[in-house]
Amino acid sequence: MSLAVMIQGTASDVGKSVLVAGLCRIFAQDGLRTAPFKSQNMALNSGITPDGKEMGRAQIFQAEAAGIAPDVRMNPVLLKPTSDCQAQVVLMGKVATNMDAVTYHNYKPQLRAQIQDVYRSLAAEHEVMVLEGAGSPAEINLRDRDIVNMGMAELAECPVILVADIDRGGVFAAIYGTIALLLEHEKWRVKGVIINKFRGDKALLYSGIEQIEALTGVPVLGVMPWLKVDLEDEDSVVLERGKYDPVMPKDIDVAVIQLPYMSNFTDFNALAAQPDVRLRYVTHPHELQNCGLVILPGSKNTLSDLQWLRERGLEPALHAHQRSGGMVVGICGGYQMLGRHIYDGVESGLDDMPGVGLLDVETRFASGKITTRVAGQTLPGGIRAELAYEIEGYEIHMGETQRGPHVRPFARLTQCNARPYDGLDGAVSESGNVVGTYLHGIFDNGGFTRALLDGLRLRKGLAAWRGEHFDYQHYKQQQFDILADAMRENIDIARIYQIMHEHQEQPCT
Repeated sequence: MSLAVMIQGTASDVGKSVLVAGLCRIFAQDGLRTAPFKSQNMALNSGITPDGKEMGRAQIFQAEAAGIAPDVRMNPVLLKPTSDCQAQVVLMGKVATNMDAVTYHNYKPQLRAQIQDVYRSLAAEHEVMVLEGAGSPAEINLRDRDIVNMGMAELAECPVILVADIDRGGVFAAIYGTIALLLEHEKWRVKGVIINKFRGDKALLYSGIEQIEALTGVPVLGVMPWLKVDLEDEDSVVLERGKYDPVMPKDIDVAVIQLPYMSNFTDFNALAAQPDVRLRYVTHPHELQNCGLVILPGSKNTLSDLQWLRERGLEPALHAHQRSGGMVVGICGGYQMLGRHIYDGVESGLDDMPGVGLLDVETRFASGKITTRVAGQTLPGGIRAELAYEIEGYEIHMGETQRGPHVRPFARLTQCNARPYDGLDGAVSESGNVVGTYLHGIFDNGGFTRALLDGLRLRKGLAAWRGEHFDYQHYKQQQFDILADAMRENIDIARIYQIMHEHQEQPCT
């Protein structure tokens, strides 16, 4: 029987996903076969497993931290919001249906047995399981049908560590209130608390820690400082809180249009990490001024986001940017928006809409969803006229795009596991400064990204970058190690091991 521990939080965005990744890294460093698990994930950031299944990005980067390949069993249920009350339901990596919140809440009990079987299957292949909850276990209105917090802890028969975010204030009230709202058998599962995102002198916390331990009977296992560690975020709520607000100007200014239903904003982490790039998320036309590259990201509701783009006055701003010689890149839904026309009737409830018109392409949606990992080469003329670059990434989309005579393909794909059309991807305008592609993760490809950035540098009259070659994959591994080191320093990891072993010998009832 594998060891297991579950990380739950007093609220959303308290740092659960990052701490799960850190524990995965620590246990893997200690020589244990470790896997993450989150039964239900609600996020527009998703990725593709090697066998073409869709799952949450958080569990993918947690698997990377553990040194293993992502497996859809790590996230059997993925909810992708398409409106305030509606979501696409992805089960075991494939689209099942669309449901509103009430319908899905009533449907959850039917998933319990499948989730438990999936968890046991994955646990049987690993020595340690690190589970992640969602939101808060104190959401008492959802308790009776919970499958992701205490309901999942019961299915997995595992202990729980509660994480609280001190940066947002009221940390002791959050800890006390969360535990107080739990049922007695749920309280018994909570074996420790981690206070996260602390800035300042920990000595000021000691009296509060002593009191909260006395009030709850649960020990505080550590206080994590605010870390400057660059890891993927599960949800775009971090953009609303200004995490990616730029501070210092850099040689290359990149603006990502922050669409209401933006998906996979983690596509741009590799760009933001480049030493000469200042990356901003923008919502107003004036914010496009003086930037070298504008990116239209993916979208879970393409026509609704295209309508929003027009209402904000961003469409003429995109045209003005392109006419001035600036670069425009569209990823997935953003690629579709850059075309002449989109015919939907599947995703948004709208039938069709004219596109921005910067690319001679046309998109028609279909009910089938393409989810595949791909590899190939950019075609000469796409980024630097004389060169082609090796690329890999993944596709998640429900539309099929046809190129017209006034564009050329962006890339030729040589590896893909589920693509019903030709092996050519994307489009490049005749002017060469508008590019569209279906490939998520395109900027993770170092050679391609450096060529793109050096092209932007040349347009500004700057020399090509002569600093050290930036390897994003190596950079990510460094970030995992920094996180693990900080957790070992500030959290009682030995006590977490002890909690897992004690539970294995005497499971909660």
